[in-house]
Amino acid sequence: MSRVLVGQDDIVEHVLTASLARGHVLIEGVPGLGKTLLVRALSHVLGAGFKRIQFTPDLMPSDVTGGN
Repeated sequence: MSRVLVGQDDIVEHVLTASLARGHVLIEGVPGLGKTLLVRALSHVLGAGFKRIQFTPDLMPSDVTGGN
């Protein structure tokens, strides 16, 4: 993953540690920092699926959970 995210060793280590510990991670920041790229690369390394939700002001909980 360090080949994909150059210069982001700390965040990569923290996200991998949390993932292996079956924990949760909240990644936030301004556009262009590589947040989506980090998660996409991690899902590829782990052989997991990747889905992305764009949070907008009108997003409802049911949009995330799929409920009514």
